[in-house]
This record gives sequence, structure tokens and C-alpha cells, in this order.
Amino acid sequence: MPGNKASKQKSCHHCKSRSASVPPDTSTVHYEKFWLYRHCSSVQQRDRQAQKAGQLFSGLLAMNVVFLGSAFISSMIFNHVAITLADVWILLSILKVLCLCWIIYYLLGTSRQPHAVLYRDSHAGPIWIRGSVLLFASFSILLNVFQIGYSAILIQCKSRVEIVFPSIEILFILTQAFLLWHHSKDCIQVQHNLTRCGLMLTIATNLLLWLLAVTNDTIHMEIESQLRETASCVCPNTTICKVFQKGYILLYPFNTEYCLVCCSVLYVMWKNVGRRISHHHVPHVKPQFKLQGVVFGPLLGTIAVIIGICVFMLYQIQATGSAPSRQVFVMYYSYYIVLLPLMSLGAVIGTVIHALEKKELDTLKNPTRSLDAILLMGAALGQIGMSYFSIVAIVATDPRDLLNSLILSHSVLLIFQNITQNVFIIDGLHRQPFMSPGKEEEMKEEQNHEAYDQRRVNMLELGQEIRKVSLSYIHSYSHLSWKRRALREISFFLVLCNIILWVMPTFGAHPVFENGLEKSFYGYSTWFAIVNFGLPLGVFYRMHSVGGLLEVYVTA
Repeated sequence: MPGNKASKQKSCHHCKSRSASVPPDTSTVHYEKFWLYRHCSSVQQRDRQAQKAGQLFSGLLAMNVVFLGSAFISSMIFNHVAITLADVWILLSILKVLCLCWIIYYLLGTSRQPHAVLYRDSHAGPIWIRGSVLLFASFSILLNVFQIGYSAILIQCKSRVEIVFPSIEILFILTQAFLLWHHSKDCIQVQHNLTRCGLMLTIATNLLLWLLAVTNDTIHMEIESQLRETASCVCPNTTICKVFQKGYILLYPFNTEYCLVCCSVLYVMWKNVGRRISHHHVPHVKPQFKLQGVVFGPLLGTIAVIIGICVFMLYQIQATGSAPSRQVFVMYYSYYIVLLPLMSLGAVIGTVIHALEKKELDTLKNPTRSLDAILLMGAALGQIGMSYFSIVAIVATDPRDLLNSLILSHSVLLIFQNITQNVFIIDGLHRQPFMSPGKEEEMKEEQNHEAYDQRRVNMLELGQEIRKVSLSYIHSYSHLSWKRRALREISFFLVLCNIILWVMPTFGAHPVFENGLEKSFYGYSTWFAIVNFGLPLGVFYRMHSVGGLLEVYVTA
């Protein structure tokens, strides 16, 4: 009895809450330990407190690294003599080498230990986000290749650091992309604190690379001075130099986009360290994407995409040949002014339908969904911020001009569209997925279709097959309730609209920088930093919105 009392007195105050029952497979579970909570009598409570402490200390590590790197980058901007760009590159190279060491250790050591990955988060790392990582990684590698080639041609007036830094960057991008493609769903159960610190160090490094890309306009200024023939460092081969210059400018936004996408995936991995997923978190029937029950959404969305591609091609033809004319800017902004109100109207109607529905909210803990909501709100700040800067510049100059009034209308409508779409997506992500009562009949129909597809169909049977598919499509469309049908139509329309609004700025259409209004009002360097801050966030927002809208479409 005295021994029991003594043990109770030694228990820390964090362990007073009710302890959970020990799972049956305790031999395979690696509970976390931390020296601050080593006297906790409950294993589960000690594990929970150790997890919070590990997250705290790894977060502090990332915060200090980000502050140190930000101080270096800020000093480079305001004092070119004391801290140079080469000094910042050396610091970032050291961080990338440390990240590479941890990633290689994780791939070859931590993830291969017994019982290291007992659980995998089905919501984390969907195929579209991992595909985006590979896409942006490929373009970022190509960007660094162009930078190496450009520096090699001008090696007589450039330092060797400008060749070494992109080479380390290529290795870092390749290794990180491999990690995120294969291990983004891991809920690691061993070496918790080391894994958290490694992930946070990698997140901090990506944030610093993004910050440097946003603020460093050295090469852009150098390219502009060469185009004006006022540069001190002249390129010996004009043709090759122009290829590297155009390629660098075109691919520059992809690098900042890659850093942002990697940070989001790495954060989910960090949240999943030590996470044990119970059975009720795993959906028994995963909703699948089926293009059934929608007609007007794909039709209107396809029209918007086709018109957008035509506008984009006309803009790019003029932008690559010479300076874009005033008529091209008017056409570009007019397209946005027509499309953005339609998107806003669809999002508002979808939000009203969500309010009229009687579906329960999904209140289960889901780090991926929480991050999706945060990223949507955070990424929207890029376009919203740029829009407010444009509004101030236009109102302070000449808002009565035709082009200026179009830019002003575009900025106001863009703010409203971002807000309404965020409300629609976030509300839809927190709804329980719809489960049809006749699920067994649908499964039988799918099995019949699969058995039918396996048979060899001749030309006479082909017409009957098309007729059956058409009748099935019409049948499914007519049996959907008007609320579900409207939600699917709106979601699919917004998906296609966000795709074209992602394609246009991603592949070179940047009228916000090329119209000259804001650049002359704020100055080149200031507007360069604003655009490089807001444009990648805007591209990331469109891409992330597509994933959220597809989730809303599937669960409707």
C-alpha cells in the first residue's frame, strides 16, 4: 500500500486524465518517450505528452532556421556589401546538404526498420498533389539547368558558386521528390523526434528557398539590362544566351510553386509522425470519381477552357514577338471579367445548397483536411494581396481609362471569387459523403459492365453498347436529387475554370507584370517582389482548389 501511494504521488500532473485501454498489439507499437514525462504512470499519456513535446521542439528548430535565413536574405537586400548573394547561397547549400543526409537516412534506415510504418494515411498525398510535385520538380530541375548553362557561358564575369549552387539544388529536388512520391502517406512509428526534426528542417529550407526566389531579382535585372544592351557582362553567343534567358524567365514561377507544394506535403508527414489510425478513421467504401449525372457543368466548363486557351495563345504570340498591345490586355482582362462572376455565382449557389442539405458534418480528426482549409485560405492571400495593390495603384493614377477600369474590375471580382470559392470548398470538405441506398444494385451493374467489356464486341454490338451507355447515363442523371445534381454541376464547372486559370499564369501569361501600370507606380524591385510573392500563391491556389473541388464532387 505505501508503495502504491508513493507511485501515485510520483505521477506527474499531465497523467490525471483517464487513460486509454492498451491495444492488443502492444508488441508492435513503439510508444514515444520524452525525458520531461518519464515519471508518467500511464503509457498512453506519456506517449501523448511526448508527442506534443516533440512537435514543439521540432517547430522551434524550424522557426530558428527560418529566422536565421530570413536575416541573411534581408541583409543581402538592404546591405549588398556585408552580406552578398553568394553568402546566402552558401547558407542554403549547407541546409540542403543536411536535409539530403536526413532524407537518405530516412529512406535507407528509418522507414525500413521493423514496424516503422504500421499505418498509412489514405487522405495524405493524393495522386494529384504527388503528380504536381513531380511536374514542378521537373520544371525546377530544367530551370537550374538553364541557370547553370547561362552562368557557364558568362563564366568570365561570374563566380563558380553560381554553378555549384544550382547543382546542389538539382540533387536536393530529385531526392525530395522521391521521398514525397513514395512516403507521403507514412505514419512513422519509430525515431519520432529525429523524423520530426528532419521534416521541419526540410520545411524551413523550402520556405527559405521560396523567400529567396521571391525577393532575388538579380538575374531578371541582368537579363533586362542585356536586352537593353546596357550590361557590363556581354554574352558571347547571343542565340544560346537568349534561349537560356527565355527559358529561365518562363520556368521561374515553377520553382517557387515547387517549394510551396513540398512544404504542404511535408507538413502533413510531420503531423502524421507517431499517429495511430483507428479503424473508424478508415472509410469502408471510398467514393470514386464517376462522370455521371452532370451535363451543363462540363459543357460550360469546356467552353470556358476553349475560350481561355484561345485568349492565352493570342496573348503569348504577341508577348513573345514584341511588347503586348493594348488590345491584347483588353481581351485578356475582359475574359476574366466575364468568367469570374460566373464562378462566384456558382460558388454562392453551392454554399446555399450545402446549407439546405441535411447531411451530417464530418467531425473526425483529419490533418489533411485541416491543412487543405489552411492552405486554401493562405494561398488565396496571394491573389487578394496583389489585387489590393493593383486597386490602390489604379485609383491613385487614372481609374477612368478603359484598360485601368478593366484591371480595377478584374481585381475586385478576383477578391470576391476567391472568398466565395473558399467558403464553398471548405464547407463541402466537412460534409459526410453521400451513400446511395441502392449500392448493391450499382455493384451488380458494374460487374455486369466489366463482364460485358471483357467479351469481344463486333461492329453490330458496338451500336447497342453505345445505346446502353447513353440510357444508363440518362437514368443516373434523372435519379439524382436536384441538390446533388446542382452540386456536381457546379463543382465540375469550377474544376474546369480553375484548371484554365491555373494554366494561363503558369505557362507564361503575366499581364499583371507586363502591363506596366503597377510596375511604374511601385517601382521595378518592389513590384517584382509583390508579383513573385502573389503569383506562385495564386497558381498554387488554383491547383489546390481543383483537388478540393474534385473532393466535393465525389462526395456530393
